[in-house]
Amino acid sequence: MFNVFEVFTTVTVGLMVGVEFSVAFVINPILGGLPDDSVVLARARGGRMLGAVMPVWYVSSLVLAGVWAVAGWHRPGTGLVVTAAGLLVLSVVMSLLLLVPINNRGKTWTPENRPADWKEQANRWDRYHYVRVAVVIGAFTLLVTALTSA
Repeated sequence: MFNVFEVFTTVTVGLMVGVEFSVAFVINPILGGLPDDSVVLARARGGRMLGAVMPVWYVSSLVLAGVWAVAGWHRPGTGLVVTAAGLLVLSVVMSLLLLVPINNRGKTWTPENRPADWKEQANRWDRYHYVRVAVVIGAFTLLVTALTSA
């Protein structure tokens, strides 16, 4: 039964990685080719939508990895799971300190009220997001490795 939990955790984190990878390397480049007014509206809408869903997903992924680490302490690959959980903690901290403040501002922007430096703020969010994507890919990779070593 524990194997089902390990697979569920790995799939949950993997899906989150897929969404975040898509935002970084598919959605935002598509938006970048649109007129500025459309970019502002699309990023604001995405910020509201994903800003509501992703915190739950990040925390749930962290909790699942934590439970796996504790409940599977005696099993092979536990060190990998603990390291993955540490990377998920890092991703949550990065989100709270770096990405959420920018997202909270950006999700209220319209073409009429956007600040003069909106592009710089969006680019800063993107740079932080690239790092966060690398961190969650690392966590996912460790979970997959732990899953296959069990």
